Amino acid sequence: MRRAEKFFDERLDQSEVKARIVSKYFAAWANVILPSVIRSRSRLAYVDLYAGPGRYKDGSASTPLMVLEKAISDPRLSQYLETLFNDVDSQNTSTLQSEIDKLPGVGNLTYKPKVSCNAVNDDAEKYFSQTRMVPSFTFIDPWGYKGLSLKIVNGVIKDWGCDCVFFFNYNRINAGISNDAVEEHMAALFGSDRAHKLRERVAGASPTMRESMILEEMTQAIKEMGGEFVLPFRFKSPAGRPTHHLIFVSKNFRGYAIMKEIMTKESSTEDEGVPSFTYSPADASMPLLFSLLQPLKALRASLLDEFAGQELSTSEIYEKHSVDRPYILKNYKEVLLKMEEEGVIRVRSLKPGTRRRGSFADHLLVRFQRGVGNG
Repeated sequence: MRRAEKFFDERLDQSEVKARIVSKYFAAWANVILPSVIRSRSRLAYVDLYAGPGRYKDGSASTPLMVLEKAISDPRLSQYLETLFNDVDSQNTSTLQSEIDKLPGVGNLTYKPKVSCNAVNDDAEKYFSQTRMVPSFTFIDPWGYKGLSLKIVNGVIKDWGCDCVFFFNYNRINAGISNDAVEEHMAALFGSDRAHKLRERVAGASPTMRESMILEEMTQAIKEMGGEFVLPFRFKSPAGRPTHHLIFVSKNFRGYAIMKEIMTKESSTEDEGVPSFTYSPADASMPLLFSLLQPLKALRASLLDEFAGQELSTSEIYEKHSVDRPYILKNYKEVLLKMEEEGVIRVRSLKPGTRRRGSFADHLLVRFQRGVGNG
């Protein structure tokens, strides 16, 4: 049995989480993009380069059908959405087309879903790098690492309104870093120089440090090509070992903030309300009973250090400080409220008389005093 067929035999809990993250973000992204698309009388698109057969063997829908069902149910989205579903396996595309045709209301979509069977190779890299994209959300979910490259990711996010989520098979890539036989694939994924240096750095590193190094290099490689906002979500095996990641890429902070909230809800654990951005079957069944790292204390100290003497709105603080940190807006509001109660910060409202007791609205202006201790 081919690996793809085996994967779709059943819908594992990790596959459910992955599908929910992608479909929820698609819905939120489309809601943000649609007004601009309607004003310009343009289109928006969902692109899935490794779409699979559409359903798992247990009958549950995978991401392509979930996206189409959302579009069919939304009168505005159904008028403006184009969808492109590709897979390298002709059996998958044939089955997917059949499943799409069975969807109630699919004929009401202005743009008929396109299903293609092509390898994701140099031609695909060239197409996405040279074609001006309409606002698009792209999902790249290969079985291993072949077909995933920095050029593909850069191509699908280069234009306005374009975001991407890709599957980062950590197990396969971790093994591939030190394997001469797949050096070309690692170079496509990290860049030649970065891949070479990474191979030297991870040699002899502990499993935990090795994962951190590999993920950090992947994130930095994406940022160097223009993907300003990168957000990984880790999946662990039942034994607690990292297996793969979903990596979100955007050039817009709003998309980053939306995805943070979605991934927060799918995290198995949290520490003082700070999400782990990890799904683990073991953690899900045994949540943390007490705080281990005191992350809110660290957030408080970092805010005092970084913004000493400055006055910013709550939303400005979140946008400037939260990138590449695990904190969500709720964490900032909780810490700022406590800091206000302690007299560590001064807060004023541009709308006097409208603030509710115990609240911390986005528009409130926060003045960080100089020389305030972190105790």
